[in-house]
Amino acid sequence: MKHDQIASARERVLRRLPDLHAIVRGSLFKRTIRHRQGCPKCASGAGHPMWVLTVGYPGGRTRQLSLHAAQVPQVRAWLMNYRRSKAALEAICELNQRLLRPEGPAPVARRPARD
Repeated sequence: MKHDQIASARERVLRRLPDLHAIVRGSLFKRTIRHRQGCPKCASGAGHPMWVLTVGYPGGRTRQLSLHAAQVPQVRAWLMNYRRSKAALEAICELNQRLLRPEGPAPVARRPARD
């Protein structure tokens, strides 16, 4: 691929980036909380379902944010935007690495080795 083709491919990737205002990193889980005493719902085994966004940090630390059910679609969309933006950044990095290589004549096809 020639340098001008690489630059145009990079521009296409940049145009597909999601809105970076609506982005969050982490994992979305549905958990069930059970009280130890005094809750008839937990005593019957049903528990209290809730959504949690878990974010990992260096050093093995995690942060968990409890979410309302109404927030879940928004968080899912933000997580998808994060995945899409991360994939786009990887693609841009690969294209930029190609730009760093010298642009020269097309490689000559080699003849297959004879046995």
